[in-house]
Amino acid sequence: MADEGAAPQSQTLDRGIRILEHLAAVGTPQPIAEIGQALGLHRSITYRLLRTLEDHQLVERDAVGHYWLGLGIAGLARGVRTDLQTAALPRLNALVAELGMTAFLVVRAGNEAVTVASVEPQDTAAHVVYRPGTRHPVGRGAPGLALLMPEPPSADDREALVEARRKGWASSHGEVIAGLRSVAVPVLGPDGGARAALAVVYVDESADVDEVGRAVTTAAEKVAAALR
Repeated sequence: MADEGAAPQSQTLDRGIRILEHLAAVGTPQPIAEIGQALGLHRSITYRLLRTLEDHQLVERDAVGHYWLGLGIAGLARGVRTDLQTAALPRLNALVAELGMTAFLVVRAGNEAVTVASVEPQDTAAHVVYRPGTRHPVGRGAPGLALLMPEPPSADDREALVEARRKGWASSHGEVIAGLRSVAVPVLGPDGGARAALAVVYVDESADVDEVGRAVTTAAEKVAAALR
C-alpha cells in the first residue's frame, strides 16, 4: 500500500487556500487580476476558483467586483478552539464598548498569528474591519509579539519584543496593515505559555496607548481566569 503521507496534494485545493491566505494578508478587496498576479495564476483559473469560493461564502464581491474574505470564514472560525472563543467573546465585547475599537482574538499556527474571532464597534462613525482568518508572521505586529512575550528571552529578540515584556503588553504601528495601530496582550495558560492573544486595532493617533494597554491587559487576565 502506498504511503499516504507521500500522496500528492490537490493542486486546486492548494490554490484555493492560497487565495484565502492572500486575501487575509492584504486585508482589502482585490481585483481578479491582482489576485492572479500575486499567486502566479492565469486570470481564468483565478476566476473559477473565486467563483467556487464565493458559492461557499468564503469570499464575496464588493460593488466594483473586487474580492475579499466572506462571512463563511467567520462561520468556520467559530469552530476553532471553541472554549477559548467562548471565554474571550465577553471580553472582546467589553473592550469594544470601553475603547470604541475593533477587538480580536489571535492564536498561533506554526509561525503565523491567526485571527479566530473579532468584534467591531456598531456605534462609531468609522472603525477598522479585521476579519477572522487574517494572518501574519508571528514576529510582526502587536498580536504576534504578544504571542512571543511568554517565551524565554533571546539575544535575537526585537527591541519591540523586549519593550513588550517590560510593559506587559505589545504595541505596533503599520507592521501588518499600513496606517493601523494595534495593542495586544497574551492570554496565559496554566504553564505560563501563551494560549492566545487579545488585541485591539485602531487608527486614532490621539488614543492613550498606556490606557489601551491597561484595558487589554485586564481583559486578557479575565479570559485566562475563565479558562482555568
